[in-house]
Amino acid sequence: MLQVNRRRKGKTVLVAGGAGFVGSHLCDALLGRGDTVICVDSYITGSRDNVRPLMNHPGFRLIEQDVCDFLEIDEPLDQIYNLACAASPPQYQADPVHTMMTCVAGTGNLLALAERHGASFLQASTSEVYGDPAEHPQREDYRGNVSCTGPRACYDEGKRAAEALCFDMLRGGRVDARVARIFNTYGPRMQANDGRIVSNLVVQALSGKPLTIYGSGMQTRSFCYVSDLVGGLMALMDVQPNPGVPVNLGNPGEFTINELAQMIRSMVPARTALVYRPLPKDDPQRRRPDISRATELLDWQPTVPLAEGLAQTIGWFAANLAERPRKRTAASRRPRSAAAAQAVPAGS
Repeated sequence: MLQVNRRRKGKTVLVAGGAGFVGSHLCDALLGRGDTVICVDSYITGSRDNVRPLMNHPGFRLIEQDVCDFLEIDEPLDQIYNLACAASPPQYQADPVHTMMTCVAGTGNLLALAERHGASFLQASTSEVYGDPAEHPQREDYRGNVSCTGPRACYDEGKRAAEALCFDMLRGGRVDARVARIFNTYGPRMQANDGRIVSNLVVQALSGKPLTIYGSGMQTRSFCYVSDLVGGLMALMDVQPNPGVPVNLGNPGEFTINELAQMIRSMVPARTALVYRPLPKDDPQRRRPDISRATELLDWQPTVPLAEGLAQTIGWFAANLAERPRKRTAASRRPRSAAAAQAVPAGS
């Protein structure tokens, strides 16, 4: 039988991928409610800047490590969130073998850690398990239309395998595992070059460049603001009893890529043209979550409208892009020894 440690009022929570876009916001929220947070990240796609404001927080600790390697934590753990995987096509296709191993071996290592500590476990899965869906909107009982040999298979099939591991461990009574299927998420701390549609269009608009749209632009996506998603992840981790089924987390509002581009153009002063390029292989035509299960089981639904979230995201990118040249100039003028002295040591 599962023996979940819930003795302490403030939980000790490990967030794998905690220096990433979503992971860093999750670390913020967990610390904000009084938990102790152990952030594990390899910085393959995460950024130390995302968690730099937390470095002096007494409840925060950072470990630089790849989850594909064995991991042990000496102190008791109550919860483990696994967000450790590149999540945009350019990033996960850059090293597809490592992406697959992160999903499978990495998830296996973290599940073993959860079993040793009696910790609850949440797997950040993805709407990509549905592939290019033949059903719309996507319900959790839809089994998907995924190519197991295509260029996105390292991620799509890797996440499907990770889900299988979680539910096998749950059925075996070994780990209190939960699975969230995350739909398109956006907000501050996205990487400018991560290849996601929101960051691509926002950065291009702010830079005065043409906005690149792949395909006709009539394909649809649903965009969930990061604070809404983090609330859903925490609700799924904490709900009792364990739902025992995957849960979609996303915003059911559906927009074409053309509509998204026009919204961004209207919010950025520079007027830029639209440029159309061929659609990448296996790119889904429609994506929209059915969140009935999340609403029923978690009493959760997103609250941030797309226009409001885009305004926050554009503001963050505008400030971040303006800061980059100053940082590069300062670094180039700094003596090498001084630059080294100011570097943040691993694990600090």
